[in-house]
Amino acid sequence: MKKYFMLFALAALVAACGGTSKVAKEARKTFDGEWTLTSITYPNNQGEFNVTLFNEASASCFENSNWDFVSNNNRGTYTVSGVGCDGDTNFFIWSIDEENTPAGVYDFLLKPTNDSYKSTTGNQGFRLNLKSLSDTNMVWEQTVSLDGSPFTIRMNFSK
Repeated sequence: MKKYFMLFALAALVAACGGTSKVAKEARKTFDGEWTLTSITYPNNQGEFNVTLFNEASASCFENSNWDFVSNNNRGTYTVSGVGCDGDTNFFIWSIDEENTPAGVYDFLLKPTNDSYKSTTGNQGFRLNLKSLSDTNMVWEQTVSLDGSPFTIRMNFSK
């Protein structure tokens, strides 16, 4: 009897701590597949900006870049394109931070890796806000500081 109680308690603990929420699981499934980063904008800011994304390349190299997300292992790749861009395939691990999912707002975490999916940044990555997600469109935002004021970078994807 004690053995069954311990097994039941362990199962209840696992269920309570729970893994991934239903909302986050659905979002992960929607991420799955190939996406194109169609445009990068800077809401509430006017002018031209020299922005480097993910410590990798200029924003112009990322426009029309191809991204592939694999939801069953949270791995992916992207290839930047454009004049003066290296065109190499870059690897990353991604996840959806569930702290904000009950409010309907997601934090999306992206960590650059090598082709063996080992961190290339000392286990550091990038936190972005997943503003919207549908079967065909996705919008990320990252807020950084520019001259001491918040500056938003919006990345628009299509599938």
